[in-house]
Amino acid sequence: MFKLYIANKNYSSWSLRPWVLMRELGIPFDEQLRPFNDGPTLAFGDVSPSGRFPCLIDGDTLVWDSLAIAEYLAESHEQVWPADKIARAFARSAAAEMHSGFPHLRNICGMNVGIRVELSAIPDGLANDIARIDALWNDGLTRFGGPFLAGETFTAVDAFFSAVAFRVQIYDLKLSAPAAAYAQGLLALPSMQDWYAAALKETWRKALYEREALAAGRIVADYRQTA
Repeated sequence: MFKLYIANKNYSSWSLRPWVLMRELGIPFDEQLRPFNDGPTLAFGDVSPSGRFPCLIDGDTLVWDSLAIAEYLAESHEQVWPADKIARAFARSAAAEMHSGFPHLRNICGMNVGIRVELSAIPDGLANDIARIDALWNDGLTRFGGPFLAGETFTAVDAFFSAVAFRVQIYDLKLSAPAAAYAQGLLALPSMQDWYAAALKETWRKALYEREALAAGRIVADYRQTA
């Protein structure tokens, strides 16, 4: 069985991607969760050569990085990417853009699943990232008919935007009606609901990420359990 190493469900958007992908596609795996410590972020070097999670182990094969994990899974599970060539090209391009882009969204609106934040400001860079996500989502939904970005079924591209759906909820990001409905659809998935419930039960806190949330704006709700 695959072994998937992940970090905190409250914070780790990168870990969410392969986790929700495998859960939604029914690919069995053994979850290994290790929380961030309150020191350097790169704290997982005994498992992952990059010092980061997620990390997938398949027998003697080690795969680190969420996009590499998706591609590795696709070699034995064809449902990871859309069957249609055009939809597959779109899905891979959109997932790669999410993987390397949207720096303002990442830096200002970090994933902190259990809280709700009223943003103090929306700088131009963040506004541009939100607008691009809205346009990209509408493009996929329009071209391939929804309800997922590349058609009728959940694929890796949806997994790569799963953490954005959480950010929409956390920071009340304003989107067009089709894009907002897509985000709500992701949040309603059984796997996403399970991740969310587990995140709320975590009592670990990393000071860096808590400071980032405070820098973004006013925390108006905190649904996480306390120690």
